[in-house]
Amino acid sequence: MNNETTKTTNRTNKIQVESRSKISWGPWQLCCRRGLCGLWLIISFFVLLISCKTTPPLPDAVQGETGYIPLEPGAQVYVFADVQNARPILDLVPIGELDDKQSKQMLDLTSSAVAALYPAESGRRFQLTAWGKYPSSRAGMAFGMSRGWKKQRSVSGAPYWYSAGSGLSVFLKAKQAFAAASVNATPGDPFTASPGTELPEGLDEFRRGALIACWLEKPGPMINRIFERMQIPLQLPAERIFISLFPVPEQERQYQALIRIRTPSATQARALVTLIAMARAFGAVPTAASGEPDAQTVLMAVLFANAPAQDGPNLNIKSAVLSEKEIALLFSLFQIYSG
Repeated sequence: MNNETTKTTNRTNKIQVESRSKISWGPWQLCCRRGLCGLWLIISFFVLLISCKTTPPLPDAVQGETGYIPLEPGAQVYVFADVQNARPILDLVPIGELDDKQSKQMLDLTSSAVAALYPAESGRRFQLTAWGKYPSSRAGMAFGMSRGWKKQRSVSGAPYWYSAGSGLSVFLKAKQAFAAASVNATPGDPFTASPGTELPEGLDEFRRGALIACWLEKPGPMINRIFERMQIPLQLPAERIFISLFPVPEQERQYQALIRIRTPSATQARALVTLIAMARAFGAVPTAASGEPDAQTVLMAVLFANAPAQDGPNLNIKSAVLSEKEIALLFSLFQIYSG
């Protein structure tokens, strides 16, 4: 009798342990690691992430219908991502933070997000607001039981959790998640004072119909550094860059990027058109090659495959048709050379 009781108890305990092991701990386990920063860096630089699936409409704040997004001003890069439709690319990006179960669980729970990367002198590293379905009550219990996380209060008085070890500040609600990180030991407030960051003129129209888009503020130095290291004889006098990506009709898992480069004046835009035309005339246009594509060929496919169109101080460029692997390769390129 005692043996039977012991066996029954052991089986019950085993079932309970197995059940607990199946709980999706992804949202807060991911937040406990620096992987969250790496995860959204992936979206930030070449946000050319789409699949052919249909997902629920993005929230108004992501669509930009309010004219503002819930992020602090002053970032170098702002990103709008439909995370579920981005999965085919995210699964290919060679970043360690995406290779574990917790990271994939976090992506599974997130439908859309806006993120920002800030210059070091601002004191911030990044900020993120995401929409999805999160187990917020269990997350609060997990944070409260962890010695590495301490409850803080934002300027607005709202509570959030902060990890001095990772430098992350996190707050989860049932349908929304907030995260931020600073460059020093000062907790970064994950909440944004109303109204947030105003969207630049023309961005909504430019990204209409795109599932993923971003804008880069004062990106010239970074882009030109990449060109210099890759020995591409071109300088971009860019004050701002918009990027949107669209699926190519009737071509499964093929994509095309639209890029708008804003220059200081119409004269400089016209000069840049001339330079790109010369580059194309002298063989910068990529040609099909056997084997795996290299980073320089893919970058040229983005910039030189089609003749640019000038619109005042703006330069509009349409990339070549890109595969998911080529888009992932572009991200790797920007990750290496943007530092």
